[in-house]
Amino acid sequence: MLYPDTVESDVLVHKPWFVASIFAVVLAVFLTVNLAGTTMGELMRPVIGEPLESGVYGRFAIAFVIAIMFCLNLVLIGFAPLKVQIGIVWLELLVLFVGFFEVFDLSLPFIWDKLPFLIAQGVVTTLYVSAISLVFASLIGITAAIAKLSTNGFAYGIASFYTSFFRGLPLLMQIYLIYLGLPQVGIVIDAVPSGILALSLCVGAYMTEIFRSGIASIDRGQWEASRSMSFGFGLTMRRVILPQALPVIIPPMGNMFIGMLKDSSLVSVLGVWELTFLARTIGQPTFHHMEMLIAAAMIYWILSVCLEVIQSRIEGHYARSKVR
Repeated sequence: MLYPDTVESDVLVHKPWFVASIFAVVLAVFLTVNLAGTTMGELMRPVIGEPLESGVYGRFAIAFVIAIMFCLNLVLIGFAPLKVQIGIVWLELLVLFVGFFEVFDLSLPFIWDKLPFLIAQGVVTTLYVSAISLVFASLIGITAAIAKLSTNGFAYGIASFYTSFFRGLPLLMQIYLIYLGLPQVGIVIDAVPSGILALSLCVGAYMTEIFRSGIASIDRGQWEASRSMSFGFGLTMRRVILPQALPVIIPPMGNMFIGMLKDSSLVSVLGVWELTFLARTIGQPTFHHMEMLIAAAMIYWILSVCLEVIQSRIEGHYARSKVR
């Protein structure tokens, strides 16, 4: 980890060689794209004339202006404090995304009309499917991790086969195998439990390695000290090992939950009324596919941002010992 009081750093964006390099890269990138027919071309009309007839000159002029604006923006942002820099960059990227979505000529009244139902039904279903799957995946993961760390060959064999199999198959295939395959042997499971089971088994395989690496990162002396105090295995794990392993486990575990939130969209193939299924179903009859897909994408993003904030707070709580 880099600490501000131990690492001396210069403002890179104020270095002439760095700015010149960025300018050259941006210029080269935008020279490969013809923006004459866009809003940028219309803004440059006084300089390049008729945009669609400007040819190479028009393309170069547009790319040159964009490169100048980008580098000037980069240099000016470098004078601001860190939090202000982050806020400005986020705001600028949001503006660019909004401008990008404007190209699709979206029907905003249709989005606002369907948004409450997307949230009330789709988001709620997505969240509880993801949350329940995370609980089961964590239980499976810690159990399999302990098995892989044990000296019991039978337990290790089962755990290693489980992680290899479920990490080796695509999640969509696992969903189909559980929903369509289990009835062949007389086990019929509804769509929602099938989706939860598939997510739990798949993510649990990855969580196994997360828990295993976290537990293995604790020094062997901690186990020996606990044994000398007559602590049993369960008490040692709860009071000694896991509290120390959590700072290692939480970051990848948080990433897995965010990934699971998006992977839950795959259960839509079973007809589960989660966010992706509703967005696709609502958009089809009226041919407002793009409106619903973009609305669902924004909801997924907002949910992911909320989870990122929660994850950073939890990480900060367990990283207090490292704060100087």
